[in-house]
Amino acid sequence: MKKEIISTKKAPGAVGPYSQAVKVGNLLFTSGQVPINPENGELVTGDVAAAAERVMQSLKAILEEAGTDFSKVVKTTVLLSDINDFGKVNEVYGKYFPSEQPARSCFQVGKLPLGALLEIEVIAIVE
Repeated sequence: MKKEIISTKKAPGAVGPYSQAVKVGNLLFTSGQVPINPENGELVTGDVAAAAERVMQSLKAILEEAGTDFSKVVKTTVLLSDINDFGKVNEVYGKYFPSEQPARSCFQVGKLPLGALLEIEVIAIVE
């Protein structure tokens, strides 16, 4: 099986030696997305709900570039700088998965890249 690199300008570009996503067979693996506005490169800070919305919009753009969508996501990993933000992030996250929710892991971590409030990655089916 060969791997295919997925990239879109509708999500923040990689800030290191990694890809936005990689497709292998019918599976798509995204890199973790932090709340960077792809239009101006600025990090969304302060409001965790706004940051979560930015991350989900970036993931949506990557999924679409690969030819899939949130309905095909099978697993997510959510990293939070403060686990007390779980409820607010969950409200935003839930809008993108109204039914057949994927498996999910959620962790509080010591620090995220650029001081971000959260980071989310997904694994999805591409049909």
